Amino acid sequence: MKKILAVFCALFLSGVSHSEILGPRISLFSTTVDWAAITGLSLHQYTGSFVGKNSDLVKKGIVLYYLDAFPCYGEADSVRVWISPKGEVVGNLRLVCIHEPTEVKFAWNNEKQDAIQSVTTGLLTCPVRVNGGDFSVDLSKCTRGTDWQEYK
Repeated sequence: MKKILAVFCALFLSGVSHSEILGPRISLFSTTVDWAAITGLSLHQYTGSFVGKNSDLVKKGIVLYYLDAFPCYGEADSVRVWISPKGEVVGNLRLVCIHEPTEVKFAWNNEKQDAIQSVTTGLLTCPVRVNGGDFSVDLSKCTRGTDWQEYK
């Protein structure tokens, strides 16, 4: 133990950096933390609902995970929803935005409601209709994007 401590002390005193010893540190942080401050614009909250049916997309049920993108970011406790083949929605979608969203993007997967979270299939882009502080997503107008394994 004393030898290990002595080696680290010697490296520290010699000016060897953390990245040279253990590899580079990666720091991830959200760019959405202070959009109001960096844009000078006010933030507004929008609550989403889902309408329409897209049986080819929904199948046995679909789980949607909102993907943060300017001008909006999702509130942490309300970015996952499950939609049944009958159109029943479990979960909430609440966004904080600099201006009205025109579309939203989701990572998605076909799952039953009680399924444990698993890897998503790919990207789904949906236009939205805004009415005051509410917006609606028409599932029949969503466009299925590239599946994750197709990204290069």
